[in-house]
Amino acid sequence: MIRIDIEKRTGPPGSFGLKVDTSFRLNAVTRISGPSGVGKTTLLKIIAGFIHPDQGRISSGDEVWFDGEKKHSKKIQERRVGFVFQDYALFPNMTVEQHLLYGTDDLTYVNELLQLGEMEALRGRYPRALSGGQQQRLAILRALASRPGLLLMDEPFTALDAALKTRLIERLKTLFSVQQTTVILVSHQDTAFDDESDVFQLNTTE
Repeated sequence: MIRIDIEKRTGPPGSFGLKVDTSFRLNAVTRISGPSGVGKTTLLKIIAGFIHPDQGRISSGDEVWFDGEKKHSKKIQERRVGFVFQDYALFPNMTVEQHLLYGTDDLTYVNELLQLGEMEALRGRYPRALSGGQQQRLAILRALASRPGLLLMDEPFTALDAALKTRLIERLKTLFSVQQTTVILVSHQDTAFDDESDVFQLNTTE
């Protein structure tokens, strides 16, 4: 289990606070639900280690990732986390293939990812030459390149048409099963994961 018991005050005094006390199953998909501005993206970044909670504890299995009392925080790269950012966060000076090679030197796996994302013909293009949907798919593939144990996805399918989204999700399901990937995603859209995923409802605290 990924166990989270944290508090984080964001913004100036009087703004909302994030308080989470829950567990996420390993090797499963969990969708975080809640209204806009409730802190869903902040929670993903806290799990990844980009943001530190004000207090609390985060653990994955027997590994402690964050302990506020002991002032301990495991480094981002040590958490084996892949992150699909809402704004993609691609490197403008890297081609599609170079983005994937940044996470792995396994050329066979790179080719498998390009096929999964239907991007084989785009391997030599830079982000500026990609459409929004192509950039979004690249962001997903890049996060998968390092074979993360935990994949965090922030609105990962918004730029994809319905048919492509369905095909991609079905392939992702297979990959997640083979690699035993734990997935936590934020999505306001209905996805093909919904029938099989856990749902965590996030609310603010004042």
